[in-house]
Amino acid sequence: QVQLVESGGGLVQAGDSLRLSCAASGRTFSRYAMGWFRQAPGKERRFVSAISWSGGNTVYADSVKGRFTISRDNAKNTVYLQMNSLEPEDTAVYYCAARVQYLGTSPDEYDYWGQGTQVTVSS
Repeated sequence: QVQLVESGGGLVQAGDSLRLSCAASGRTFSRYAMGWFRQAPGKERRFVSAISWSGGNTVYADSVKGRFTISRDNAKNTVYLQMNSLEPEDTAVYYCAARVQYLGTSPDEYDYWGQGTQVTVSS
């Protein structure tokens, strides 16, 4: 089992950058593929990005491709989401999630979730 804690959210202006972090407990972090999802008020939770257990494979939603970068440091049990050129449409609660082995793009594929961190982008 793994526990996840996100941090790094905040209120920024359009065009600014933020880096989200997700710290995981447990000694088997490197076994898990990690994903970032976001949920805006009144909307479903949506895929943002995911990274394989080794960090060798990454995938992004079209809406963030070229602006967001996912990475991980298995020595620190942490996954990151670097968000550049933020837009008001990026406003949401951002969640990190974990699943064993292979990365996925659906929330249903993930077994463990953090509590979320709010990102608000003003225009």
